This record gives sequence, structure tokens and C-alpha cells, in this order.
Amino acid sequence: MTDDVTHWASVAKDWIGWAQAPDHDSFWAYRAAFQNFIGSGSGQALEIGCGEGRVARALGALGYEMTVAEPAPALLQAAQEAGSAETYLAASATNLPVDDGSFDLVVFYNVLMDVDDLPAAMTEATRVLRPGGRLMFGIVHPMADHHFLRGQGQDPGDYFATHLMENHVETRGVPMHFRGWRRPLSAYFEALRQSGLLVSDVAEPQPDPDHPFTKAATRWQGLPLFFWVMATK
Repeated sequence: MTDDVTHWASVAKDWIGWAQAPDHDSFWAYRAAFQNFIGSGSGQALEIGCGEGRVARALGALGYEMTVAEPAPALLQAAQEAGSAETYLAASATNLPVDDGSFDLVVFYNVLMDVDDLPAAMTEATRVLRPGGRLMFGIVHPMADHHFLRGQGQDPGDYFATHLMENHVETRGVPMHFRGWRRPLSAYFEALRQSGLLVSDVAEPQPDPDHPFTKAATRWQGLPLFFWVMATK
């Protein structure tokens, strides 16, 4: 079975095209809500699994000094070419070349549902977070995956089990092969508990109602597409 790092390296070109296509990906409709959830700051922040860098740029606009970690070379190069951060690390979520307690904020934006070893990724992120620092993660809401599979005529299976999902999609001529894990929400909270993190905030965000993505994605109206958590060390 292909592992998470190998998969994202293999689809890097398509992901860059998907992420950079104007108003194409959901992130742009949720960007304002995401920035409000994080809030302004001036400390050291790390984004793990930065992709082509759009989330890091949004965090930098809030005042954080950014470090990004990304194992796929083409994605890290795209992030660097876009000036997404001050520091770039070629590293996976489970093996960060960073000293303990280095960051005030650690962010996983739509990454943890893609990593194969959730507990190890959470433990490593906690290690590099300073005492009192914050960890934010966002995932595709498990119920959104459930709804998507039903809409594709597939059996979504047991919500409480962990399922590997692979989907080849093409939207408005932009192709992408997604691979990730549909886990129950309890799996993420258990990983937080094992890492000793305390939850301070959760959100089922809603997109900008006037954004083109929101207007086009009518099947998500009235349903949570994402789930966000803020925790403290």
C-alpha cells in the first residue's frame, strides 16, 4: 500500500494546480473564518504539511513568523517560490528536525486525516510546541466523507471504524487524486489526550456565503464540510 508521503509526492503537480486555480479549492471560501479562528499573533509558528504554502501565507498575514514542513519536494519548492515562510523544512509530520518547545503555534490544516500514523504526528507536534503554546488542526468532517460516499453510490461503512479513502476527482477541468483516512472524531480527541493537550475551542466553520466556491458547492449547504480544533500544551 502506498504511504502518505509517497502519495503526496506523486500528486504534487496536480495539487499545485488544484490549490492555485482561482477560487477553485474550498480553502479560499473558508480563509477568513480560519484566520479569525487563529487570531493575530507575533510568535513563532509552524505549519506541518504546508503543500504549496497558501495556509502559511494566510498565517503570515496574521503576524506570525512562519516555518513550514513538507516532505514532498515539489510542494516545498512551490511554497518557497511563493514566499510562504521564513524557514522551510523538508520533513514529514512524524519526524521534525526541530528542537523541543520551539513554537508558539503549530498548525495542521487538512493534514491529519491524510497521515497514516495519527498518534505519532500528534506526539511530534506536541514535542515542538512550547508550554502554553497552541496547536490547531482542521480536518474534513467525517460526516462530510460519509455524505460524499453516499452521493457517489458507495457504502460509507461503519462510522466508528477507520477507512482508507481514495478518490479521483476532476472539477472544472482540474484533476486531483485524494488519499486519506476517514476516522471518527473520537480518534482525534484520543490522540490529543495521549499527547497531553487540552482542547480550548472547536468549530464547524461555515464558508463565506458570497464566495464562488460556496455558490457552486450546493451539495454542502446545511452540512459541515470541516471540523477545527484548538488545543493548548
